[in-house]
Amino acid sequence: MNEFVYSYPTKVLFGEKAAAKHLPAELSKVGQTVMLAYGGGSIKRNGIYDELLSVLQAAGKRIVEFSGIMSNPTYAKVQEGAALAKAEGVDFILAVGGGSVLDCCKVVSAQAKLTTDLWSFEYGEKKQPAEFIPMGAVVTAFGTGSEMNNGAVITHAEKKIKGALWGAFYDFAILDPLYTMTMPLKQVFSGAFDSLSHCMETYMGKPRTSNLSDEINEACQRNIIAHVRATLANPQDVQARSELIWAAAMAENGILKIGKATDFQAHMLEHQLGAYTDCNHGQGLAVIHPVLYRHMLTEGEEQFARLAVNVWGVDPSGKSQAELAEAFVQSLAAFIKEATLPTTFAEMGISNDVDYKAIAQSTVLTPNCCKKFTTEELLDVLMECKG
Repeated sequence: MNEFVYSYPTKVLFGEKAAAKHLPAELSKVGQTVMLAYGGGSIKRNGIYDELLSVLQAAGKRIVEFSGIMSNPTYAKVQEGAALAKAEGVDFILAVGGGSVLDCCKVVSAQAKLTTDLWSFEYGEKKQPAEFIPMGAVVTAFGTGSEMNNGAVITHAEKKIKGALWGAFYDFAILDPLYTMTMPLKQVFSGAFDSLSHCMETYMGKPRTSNLSDEINEACQRNIIAHVRATLANPQDVQARSELIWAAAMAENGILKIGKATDFQAHMLEHQLGAYTDCNHGQGLAVIHPVLYRHMLTEGEEQFARLAVNVWGVDPSGKSQAELAEAFVQSLAAFIKEATLPTTFAEMGISNDVDYKAIAQSTVLTPNCCKKFTTEELLDVLMECKG
């Protein structure tokens, strides 16, 4: 284990009807004007909007709505939200949705308190904001674990960069598995794979020898795999959803990263794919991971072999470490197909005329990946993913 300091600020309110049980008490602690932030309007169709609105009204709050937050939220949308928050004197942000809404609001909370441009502040001046509008999250689509940390992935359309910005932690996060039952199954499996990817990307970092954080990580990966399969068998299995929503949180609440220096090369590559194509994040990861990992078989052999045995249940009898590593990649690729996720960019509907060279050249090369990729090698990965 590497040395570490661990502290965790977000209160998790988990369970069926968690909003009705806990939100009134949380709202009693915040100011008068609440920004209710959400995406394209699905919460109005499934009744979640009406339920939360009634709680806000009962608490006597003045409500400012910030809607239309898109998948892969843009920096322009962040600026729109920050301007609205400033103009309306917002005291508190209640973000309702999945990772896109939650990421956007974390950055809105920071930009609204900053007098300079946040992107320039963080990327140019290499500083992080220190003042934020307080926030709470109501998770309706799991996968990113965004409710568990202060990082946000934002697309700067003008710069063709899908990158990290740092905003506020959520004061509380409401995780109600019933809220996820209206998620399209395609998004359920995409989100679950994002969670699995977070686990693998953490696991494949340093140290590379067995440690407690990685052993907990292995359990989280087994849990995601088992409950994706349970959901495939019965899409209405609420218990499976409750496990998946908590696994998504566990993958990004810092526990699996204690004492670890993480990898996340697959995420960096997919982020830039998203910057150029606006594709679905979890699906992009599903296509990239097996291909990228085949390029890492030699360097990642020891860790891949452990994953094969401890996560995927491969019998090690008579197998070399290299054979076990290969069995891991084969098991992962087979699971992606089983989970009805795409295996090529063509299956995702991504056009062949995408500038893959520009994507590779703009991808961050992560320092803790076991293989030191070059942009040329990442371009090879992308071309193999095309299908």
